[in-house]
Amino acid sequence: MNIQDSFHPEQEIAKEAPCLQRSLLEGRSITNILLTGIAWLAAIIASVPLISVLYGLIVKGGHRLSLEVFTELPPAGFEEGGGFGNAIVGTLVTVGFGAVISIPIGFLAAIFLAELEPDGKVAYVARFCAKTLTGLPSILAGVFAYAVVVLATGTYSAPAAGVALALLMLPTVVLTAEGAMRMVPSKMKAAAYGIGCTRSQVIWKIVLPTALPGVLTGVMLAIARAAGETAPLLFTALFSNYWFVENGTAHVMEPIASLSVLIYNFAGMPYENQIELAWTASLVLVMMVLLFNILARVLGRKKV
Repeated sequence: MNIQDSFHPEQEIAKEAPCLQRSLLEGRSITNILLTGIAWLAAIIASVPLISVLYGLIVKGGHRLSLEVFTELPPAGFEEGGGFGNAIVGTLVTVGFGAVISIPIGFLAAIFLAELEPDGKVAYVARFCAKTLTGLPSILAGVFAYAVVVLATGTYSAPAAGVALALLMLPTVVLTAEGAMRMVPSKMKAAAYGIGCTRSQVIWKIVLPTALPGVLTGVMLAIARAAGETAPLLFTALFSNYWFVENGTAHVMEPIASLSVLIYNFAGMPYENQIELAWTASLVLVMMVLLFNILARVLGRKKV
């Protein structure tokens, strides 16, 4: 017999190679399965409140969803039917005022904190203030706007509500935008400086386009928080049973309706029609907030 015919190196290597097949009885496999199961269980438990809220709102308020509730004004007293179209418009208007105030300020502040003077004393104080504002009770923002805007103008209004909501939105925009800008790779900025770009060119053409998804995520999260606030609007916007725009005229410096305040008012009334509208308005408000959160997730995953 030829010696070369009886020698097979592949078989010898196969004998010496360790077994790569996974065994469910190994300690690491058992630990992995156990921890994965715990993680899934925790995720399911965490989702129970959201699912319960959505189910309850759909059951109690879903049957009143119709074109009528989006196009008509709130009913009074013993009236039947009606809707809350003006409250939807008012919510969008007040949040819009807050966004117009907070987004430019937060955007410029984030540029300063991330690029211009990230390690300076002013930046340290600004970050501390922004982090402190994230825990500010919303009612205090309403009191502040009441003292600064409502008392100064002598009336409740959408701009006053916008100031209160901007105070709540600002820290989210600043901190999220700064974090997104800091995540831009330093090699990209160094390469831009290496070919002769100025600091402003690096910020506007490199940093901001790259960090844009993160910045938009912060904006969407801030809008989602502001849309569900009630206490600041009680001090600044109050409520109105009329449209924000009537006969081509926008009543800017007058009280304005909002979904959260409508829910607060109708939920305490002894009339079944108003209580049903409160449930339906709650469902609409939750869906709006959920939509903003979904947009924030989608924008956060988008690559520029």
